[in-house]
Amino acid sequence: MLALAEFTKLKQLIESRKATIGVCGLGYVGLPLAVATSQAGFKVLGFDIDESKMIQVNMGQSYLGSVSSDALVPLVKTKRLRVTNNFKKLAACDVIIICVPTPLTVNREPDLSYVQRTAKAIAGCLRLGQLVVLESTSYPGTTSHVVKPILLQTGLIAGQDFFLGFSPEREDPGNIDFATATIPKIVAGEGAEAGELTALFYKSVVDRVVVVSSNETAEAVKITENVFRAVNIALVNELKVIFAAMDIDIWEVIEAAKTKPFGFMPFYPGPGLGGHCIPIDPFYLAWKAREFGVPTRFIELAGEINTAMPHYVINRLVETLDGRCAKTLSAARILILGVAYKKNVSDIRESPALKLMELLEKRGAKVDFHDPHVDEMPKTREHPDFTGRRSVPFGSRSIRAYDAVVVVTDHDCIEYQYLEKAKIVVDTRNACAKRGLSLANVVKA
Repeated sequence: MLALAEFTKLKQLIESRKATIGVCGLGYVGLPLAVATSQAGFKVLGFDIDESKMIQVNMGQSYLGSVSSDALVPLVKTKRLRVTNNFKKLAACDVIIICVPTPLTVNREPDLSYVQRTAKAIAGCLRLGQLVVLESTSYPGTTSHVVKPILLQTGLIAGQDFFLGFSPEREDPGNIDFATATIPKIVAGEGAEAGELTALFYKSVVDRVVVVSSNETAEAVKITENVFRAVNIALVNELKVIFAAMDIDIWEVIEAAKTKPFGFMPFYPGPGLGGHCIPIDPFYLAWKAREFGVPTRFIELAGEINTAMPHYVINRLVETLDGRCAKTLSAARILILGVAYKKNVSDIRESPALKLMELLEKRGAKVDFHDPHVDEMPKTREHPDFTGRRSVPFGSRSIRAYDAVVVVTDHDCIEYQYLEKAKIVVDTRNACAKRGLSLANVVKA
């Protein structure tokens, strides 16, 4: 009877939009979700350990390109959205969403420390009738075997005293065609009541909800989406290397192949994988599969191919410098054009540009970067030495100072016509050809 009473009470709070929603982690996933939830009529409390984020949001200032300050201001003014670093206030929340990072360790194994710390903070305030939903991407079983045991240490019982669900984030920063509210949401819960409450909440926020049978299935959905992309990107990266040896343009091949109305889906090569999901999530599944003694040959091979792409770009650059201007890499000055992991965003997590800069400098090259979305390099765990480096000016005059320009991220706002003045352009994104620039100094890599 207690479970039914708590379920009914929370259901009524969600249906009436009187539930208070807590969002833990206000990064590229959490802040858009907090805004969409607040716009749907809920009172939202955001939680983050980064005090600067708390200050900015509470002043109505956004730090993400996917969330405008104009969207924040009315939510903050009406007190429908507030941010705090006091996690004790989680006790006031009826629904708590976990949107914290799930990176890899230096040994390429899952690092769930952020999820565990957040779960412990929630456990410190857990009360009857709350719904806790994990959105952070991880291997199947994380919700049940990592988050749940921490919450059970309170003595409260999942499915009776509180409810537990999983709904993987599907954000695509920089994609102007889709926003949090318009991307279909996969949802699941532990038990029928948790599943119903999780679905009910997200139906109040997003246009479409897809319910699956278990938290493990929902976790597997997200992993599958990103493994699919990683494997197919690896395939076209390998084809790029093969066709380049045959003097065939992979980009022309893909453009022609995608005219087939069935049986082909275009993926595009690049200098390596970037972002928080695609370079990382396949390793989560491969790590978990080892527990069951199951090989992950496709996944591991895809990882090897994608990891090798920055080295391929460097080799193409070395060949071009030697062949066109008889210059060694150790004596060269190189400009990296774009350091964000994808176009039109400021996120540099796992960006191949960082690996390229590291490889270039190890071989003695002097390296600068220009990125209109990244004024200054933030601190990263893998490349702390780059912290504080600033984007240099980009123009027809400044570009002449470099022996080569490597196009890594094809932001739309870059004035590519200036590349005509460059000595050598190594284009890893087909950026010039896509913009109708036929330049004799361009080498595709």
